[in-house]
Amino acid sequence: MSNTLTIADLTLTFPDGADRITALDHVNLRVRGGEIAAITGPSGSGKSTLLAAAATLLRPDSGRVELETADGTLDLATLNRRAAATLRREAIGIVFQQSNLIPALTAVEQLEAMTHLGTSWFVPPSRRRETRSRARDLLSAVGLSGHEHKRPAQLSGGQRQRVNIARALMNNPALLVIDEPTSALDQERGAAIIDLIAGIVRDHNAATLLVTHDLSHLDQMDSVYRMVDGVLTQERSLTHHTAA
Repeated sequence: MSNTLTIADLTLTFPDGADRITALDHVNLRVRGGEIAAITGPSGSGKSTLLAAAATLLRPDSGRVELETADGTLDLATLNRRAAATLRREAIGIVFQQSNLIPALTAVEQLEAMTHLGTSWFVPPSRRRETRSRARDLLSAVGLSGHEHKRPAQLSGGQRQRVNIARALMNNPALLVIDEPTSALDQERGAAIIDLIAGIVRDHNAATLLVTHDLSHLDQMDSVYRMVDGVLTQERSLTHHTAA
């Protein structure tokens, strides 16, 4: 089995004066490639902290974050900073609430920049052509054909989020973490973004964690979890997953 995320007994605390606050309390979760696990719950309950821990942006106190790919299984919780940064660049796609696009870059350049991160200043012309072709294909896949050369200020909120999603897919990640992708969008554009994510995840076989406050989209998720005060409970999973 490839591209499976398994989170086991994950605990993470933050200092609070002389005490510590438990942000993640023995969290367990499993999501396979091509599936989306939705995480709901009140603000401040630990949802975004869980995404950050899964994406190696925060190091847990204890527990495992195992990512199984065709190359083997890696415990992300044990990686040092350099190894974690390399893994994020090569195998993890992150979609934040805000698109965080670079104002000076066009849509296609936003994606190209992802591929060239961490490389030397010289990129062979053949690789540049390959990168541009992939960037154009991804922008087409998210419905942005004809918008490749527009900068963020020339795009609508929904279009910027589509660029954000395409950018997260640029390096064909095994793991996608998506934080409130519809929070800045109206209901119609939000529904279109969720439809897009659902299709993209299945096409790219990425194991996906998606935090959302919008409960109207949960029927498109493969499993649904609820986070309250750092404790994660599973509310629903598809029947065939339960039987597996």
